[in-house]
Amino acid sequence: MKLLYITNGITGSGGLERVLSVKASLLAEEYGYEVHLLSLNEAGKSAFFNFSDQISRHSVSVEGNTLHYLRQYVGGIRRKVKEIKPDVISVCDDGLKSFFLPKIIGNKIPVIYERHVSQLIENGKGQNELEKLMSSLKFRMMNRLAKSFDRFVVLTDGNTKEWNLNNLVVIPNPLPFYPEQVSSLHRRKVIAVGKQSYQKAYDLLLESWNQLPAKLKDWELHIFGKKEESLQLPALAQKMGIAETVFFHSPEKNIEARFLESSVFVLSSRYEGFGMVIIEAMACGLPVVSFDCPHGPADIITDGKDGFLAENGNTEKLSEHLATLMNSAELRQRLGTEGRKTAQNYRPEVIVQQWNCLFKSLL
Repeated sequence: MKLLYITNGITGSGGLERVLSVKASLLAEEYGYEVHLLSLNEAGKSAFFNFSDQISRHSVSVEGNTLHYLRQYVGGIRRKVKEIKPDVISVCDDGLKSFFLPKIIGNKIPVIYERHVSQLIENGKGQNELEKLMSSLKFRMMNRLAKSFDRFVVLTDGNTKEWNLNNLVVIPNPLPFYPEQVSSLHRRKVIAVGKQSYQKAYDLLLESWNQLPAKLKDWELHIFGKKEESLQLPALAQKMGIAETVFFHSPEKNIEARFLESSVFVLSSRYEGFGMVIIEAMACGLPVVSFDCPHGPADIITDGKDGFLAENGNTEKLSEHLATLMNSAELRQRLGTEGRKTAQNYRPEVIVQQWNCLFKSLL
C-alpha cells in the first residue's frame, strides 16, 4: 500500500514529529507500506527525530503573502499527489488550511485527518472577546469541513466531545521507546518535559515546587523543552527563592536517558491533546503526578494505582502528591511498576496495528 503523510514539518522537536517518526517508520519497515512524507519548506533539511531510510521525503515551497502562499500550497499539494499516486492520505496538520485538503485533493483517494491537539489550544492567556469569537467561528468551520474526511482520528475519548462528527475514530499515540531497564528511582530528581508555554503551565509547576516541605528542598526539578524567554521562568524561580533547585534545559533528543536518571515525572499542563510524555515516563518506570486537565491524563492514569491526578490548576494538591512520592521510595516503586504495565498498552506494535487496520478498511 502506498501511504502519503501531509504535515507542516518534521524538523521540529515536538510531540507530533516524534509520533510521526515512530508510526511512519514502523509502517515502512514492518508492515511493508511504501511511505511518502510531504512537508513544507524542508527540502534538504534533517529531521529532529529518526525516520526510516525507507521513507521517501518530499517538500513543497510556500512563501509570500497569504494569497501567494495558498496558491503555492494548493498547487504544490496537487502536483505531489499526482506524482506519488497514494492509495491513502493521512493529514497531520492542526491548522485551518489542512481542513480544505479533501476538496483540494478531490474525492478519489481516501483522506484521513489526525488531530494532535485539543481545541483548548486556542484558549491562550489573555484572549479577548473578539479573539474568543474568532476561535469559535474557526472551530465551527473546522467541524463542518471535517465531515469531508473519510475518518477523523483523535487521541482520547475526551477529545471526541470537542467534535460533532460521525467519522470519529480514537487511536492514541504510540510509545517511541520501551526500555529494558528502568529508573532506580533513587535519585532525588523530578522531571518535566515540554516546551515553555502557557499550555504547559510551568508557572504553576514552580508554585507547586515552592510549596514543598523544607525537608525536601534537596530534591531537584529538571524541565526539558524549547525555551520561551518572554515567560521569564528562570526569573520567576529566582523570585520564589527556588532557583538553586530548578534547572531549565533545551529539548533533549534522547529524552529516554533523562527519564531513566529521574525518580518522579510531573505534568502541570492547563490542557493537553494527549500527554505523550506521561506514557514515556511510565515506560521508564517513573511514577507520574499530573493535573487532571483536558484531555489525556485521566485517560491514561488510574489515580492512586499508577500515578496521581490533582485537580486541574490546584498547585497545593500537585505539591502534596509530589511530596508523597518524594517521601516514599516504596510508593515510587509500586506506582512506577504499575505505570510500566499501563505503558504496554501504547507500545508501537499495538497502536500501529490499529492504523494498519484503519488504512486497509478504506480500500
